[in-house]
Amino acid sequence: MTKINMQDGTRLAVVDLGSNSFRLEMGHSDGRQFRRANYFKETVRLGNGLDGQSRLTRQAMQKGWDCLSRFGEQLRTFHPQTVSAVATQTLREASNRDDFLNQASNLLGFRIQTISGDEEARLIYQGVAQTLPDTPEHRLVIDIGGRSTELIVGTGMYQQHLASYPVGSVMWSMCYFPEGHLSAEAFAAAETAARSVLAPACTFCSPNQWDVAYGSAGTVNAVVDVLTAAGWPAGYVSHDGLNWLLEKLLAAHSAGQLSMAGLREDRKAIIGGGLSILRALFSLLSITRMEQSLGGLRHGLLMDLLREKP
Repeated sequence: MTKINMQDGTRLAVVDLGSNSFRLEMGHSDGRQFRRANYFKETVRLGNGLDGQSRLTRQAMQKGWDCLSRFGEQLRTFHPQTVSAVATQTLREASNRDDFLNQASNLLGFRIQTISGDEEARLIYQGVAQTLPDTPEHRLVIDIGGRSTELIVGTGMYQQHLASYPVGSVMWSMCYFPEGHLSAEAFAAAETAARSVLAPACTFCSPNQWDVAYGSAGTVNAVVDVLTAAGWPAGYVSHDGLNWLLEKLLAAHSAGQLSMAGLREDRKAIIGGGLSILRALFSLLSITRMEQSLGGLRHGLLMDLLREKP
């Protein structure tokens, strides 16, 4: 394959096949920076499509294929070496992942790579760190996805410890809040289960090992949006804010009955699972405040593409 010489203005694109949403970000290189031109997101809920044998259902695969066909139309004129497409936890789990990915790659027009949990965590940290000042603070970065949660401790652009755990907003909502029922008992069970899965992270995420906690991606962004719309300070999540949000969800009794400013329709069905995991992390790691980060996995992928420039 002929290697492309990436100059300023070279078009770049990344595709993130998450357990809840598929995302496509497109733009161009400008020095060592990326300038966004277009962004597309579709709520596919691929993580809901795993059956009891960890096989993706035909319906779930078709929904994913339809989305990637539309993304492929946007990418038709891109060079293969300027596009990076990755799949995460749902396709790490799916026993029939190759059946999905072979057709998915054909429709997208580019190879889709299923990355490990550790690689996902590395990319998330790189994406978050590039949005922050280069200071000596020790950072705890947390990303609660649809079927996995990544935790990383690092300084500046360098991660020291990272791990990925099979707990996420889609999975936990399916397990503990079936049909969208929201109850105190369900939240207690979900938080206890999340703490159990995430407990090994205490070995490198205890409070004396980091200075500031940052939250990336869907769950944290959704919680910040709701809190901000309700008058809480923007840009971070507090313990009091989580308690307030829990009370609001319990008062609604059902995800389908939720009517809250800032809460998007596509987040209602999975807010219970996401909130229970976030509360578990606050409790487990003694977090009192989590800053919102606008960087994440896609931005880490873009950084890797930009590093290919001469």
